[in-house]
Amino acid sequence: MSTAPQVRDHWRKPSFIANPVIRWAVYAGVILYVVWTLATLPIDWARVAEGLERAGRIFGGAFPPSFERSGLLIDGFLESLKIAILATFLGVLMSIPIAFMAARNVVPQAVFYLGRAIIIVARSFHPVIVAIIFVKAVGFGPLAGVLTLTVYSIGFVAKMLAERIEEIDFGQVEAMKAAGAPYLSTLIYAVVPQIMPRQVGLTIYQLDSNLRASAVVGIVGAGGIGSTLANAFGRYDYDFALAITIVIVGVILLSEAVSGQIRKRL
Repeated sequence: MSTAPQVRDHWRKPSFIANPVIRWAVYAGVILYVVWTLATLPIDWARVAEGLERAGRIFGGAFPPSFERSGLLIDGFLESLKIAILATFLGVLMSIPIAFMAARNVVPQAVFYLGRAIIIVARSFHPVIVAIIFVKAVGFGPLAGVLTLTVYSIGFVAKMLAERIEEIDFGQVEAMKAAGAPYLSTLIYAVVPQIMPRQVGLTIYQLDSNLRASAVVGIVGAGGIGSTLANAFGRYDYDFALAITIVIVGVILLSEAVSGQIRKRL
């Protein structure tokens, strides 16, 4: 007696947009928007062609890279390292109280809105824009870089730490309140131990991020290896500029590997 073959139903992940008509309409709209954007952008193709020629001359003059002025390169890198370390220290130090202010479950609502406003302002501007402002305010040099990356650190660390505070086990807080502990003691002994691993991880990550960002903000005059790179381009020393770029990439890769190993062990 023969039996009919059994057909197995394979599960398929449901589409983000269930209605096929709406889904294809969205796809068509996205394609039309991209085509319209490319058609209306004011692109000067003759200038693009000239830029490709200039790029060829730049890359031609960059090889082989020149490490003859290694002393200037090392000084710029050490300055970037100092900027990153100091900015991370100040940024994390200021982020901790701001994070508590921005955590809804441990402060009054008025303080919560103030803390969130500070974080939003710190995150609203790209570090390059903040660097330009501080360069105009305090002049060229590493001080502008430290202030820029301090603001940058506050925007990231305070936000992530505030979210971690809102996710804590509130039973410990309630237990200390029931025992009559004052507000500050409750924060220190019931909240801080729960967020300390995240705080250490965020500090290590932010140090790595600030080391990378110091090379970028230095291009606009905020000190560090970025200023050395900008000066090399300004003097048309493309071979030295390539050497600086190689060092920046190598240092970032090394710092990323080291910080990644440290975060895994936390």
